[in-house]
Amino acid sequence: MQLAAAQLARHLQQGLRPLYVLHGDEALLVQEAADAIRATARAQGHTERSVHTVAGAHFDWGAVLAAGSSLSLFADRQLVEIRIPSGKPGKDGSAALQQLAEAAPGNDGVLTLVLLPRLDKATRTSAWFAALDGAGVTVQIDGIERAALPLWLAQRLAAQGQRVAAGEEGQRTLAFFADRVEGNLLAAHQEISKLALLHPPGELSWAQVEAAVLNVARYDVFKLSEAVLGGQPARVQRMLDGLQAEGEAEVLVHWALAEDIRALQRVRDALDAGKPLPMALREHRIWGPRERLFERVLPRLSAATASRLLHSAHVVDGIVKGLKAPDWPHDGWQALHRLAMQLCRACMPAAPRPR
Repeated sequence: MQLAAAQLARHLQQGLRPLYVLHGDEALLVQEAADAIRATARAQGHTERSVHTVAGAHFDWGAVLAAGSSLSLFADRQLVEIRIPSGKPGKDGSAALQQLAEAAPGNDGVLTLVLLPRLDKATRTSAWFAALDGAGVTVQIDGIERAALPLWLAQRLAAQGQRVAAGEEGQRTLAFFADRVEGNLLAAHQEISKLALLHPPGELSWAQVEAAVLNVARYDVFKLSEAVLGGQPARVQRMLDGLQAEGEAEVLVHWALAEDIRALQRVRDALDAGKPLPMALREHRIWGPRERLFERVLPRLSAATASRLLHSAHVVDGIVKGLKAPDWPHDGWQALHRLAMQLCRACMPAAPRPR
């Protein structure tokens, strides 16, 4: 049974299932979902908890199976937590997880919680994951997209009895808050908690939020890719400045931009060869939020534009490694800015036609 993260709280109010699987990379949201399951489990008598972290090829899956099959002398019910940071349980782990899934239905004495990172499509169709999904509840926990972050912040503030001003001032305050915590929900959570300590329930002014919230944005190359493919030049500029200020390696930023350009060209070539877009995206392992961005960009990205972008990426590859190129900045970050903006402009939504 698959469940959206937003549905988990209501589901838990209706009763526990014997097996839960949480998968996603957003640490705060995974932690909160796991905490909700643990709290409900404790309230229903699962007072003994064992935690097993799968690390290395020689992990003892027998201990996990034993924990799930033995009853405690001191507690009526158990919570068995299995953490698989790599998302790859291996051959023995696959067999053990399928065995756990088979034993879960009807076993009220043991609740099993499996924690996984974000999974690719191949893993989600594996035998062990299908077994877990069929025997219990799986919850995919996605990060908060930049466009949805102001609303998320407003909801978190409301939960502690605070709010921003109504109208344009409030929207500007939330936008400022979102810019400072973009890509770092743990930091956002800390800053929201800090506002609860600094100010009583009620309305928060721009000045109060500005004075309290630190610049804790965690800029990373993957969020940069999302901004570039989304055709958001102002956000791209801000993120590149942040990456440079944080000392990110120029070659890593170039790799992220070049990888997107190469992927766009490969899929564009497949489309020109007559393949349907969904098939071309699957063959080149484009899925999730990236898939949605590619679906919007590719229909209007010409082969000539993709070729020009690839040539620019090749030029900038040399610049960040110390070479010079005619008509290009000698500074690596300036060259990266130009490359990112070229790609960003190619990905920008078409302007509406005048009526």
